[in-house]
Amino acid sequence: MAREERNIIGYTVALISEFASRFGIRPRQAYAYLKRFKGMEHLQLHYGFLHTQSFPDTVDILAQVCLNNGGKLR
Repeated sequence: MAREERNIIGYTVALISEFASRFGIRPRQAYAYLKRFKGMEHLQLHYGFLHTQSFPDTVDILAQVCLNNGGKLR
């Protein structure tokens, strides 16, 4: 596995953990929520920008993406 791929995976795992902590859910639930409401898709498409932001800002962005796609977590 290339170094960049490891960095992306590590960042994604850490971000899902931060998302879960923010909303008081388990990481597995956070991943399922992000996948269902297109947060993971947004992360993949915009990784180049998002990984330069702070975790709290990125969690805010992904939460808004999910809200825009029918999610209910605020």
